[in-house]
Amino acid sequence: MADASSRSGARSVVHAMFSIERTYGVPRSRVFKALTDPAAKAQWFAGGKGYTQLARQMDVRPGGREHLQGRWDTGVVSTFDAIYHDVVPDERVVYSYEMHLDDRKISVSLSTFELKTAGTGTRLVMTEQGAFLDGYDDAGSRERGSNFLLDALGKFLQ
Repeated sequence: MADASSRSGARSVVHAMFSIERTYGVPRSRVFKALTDPAAKAQWFAGGKGYTQLARQMDVRPGGREHLQGRWDTGVVSTFDAIYHDVVPDERVVYSYEMHLDDRKISVSLSTFELKTAGTGTRLVMTEQGAFLDGYDDAGSRERGSNFLLDALGKFLQ
């Protein structure tokens, strides 16, 4: 469904890229499982306070999909729809995803998670390249949200 800005012809794309690193004191296999196992990921990958999950599915393999949808206390429904492109056990996960707020597509992104050995732990490098659509002003919220999620991952891994 087209949003108001696309119906009026006001089309735009703003590109952004960021990279975040975290070191976790657990082996790469545990971090990889937390990223790719549906039961594990459900424990740390969520919207946070004021968010109620409505739907969740996850199939991590090349060509597999992930879907997460929830409603915020404001009534806005956010939808994350991903397609996995590359999955190398204990080393790398690459996927693209669309984000919607209600019926409005706000962005399309490419995310890469790289897992490197760091002593007895794991250094995770997340890189995201985003295209923010039709006037959606991210104002850094995607990077802040990703930091929040990687902190939640760290707590889950403890």
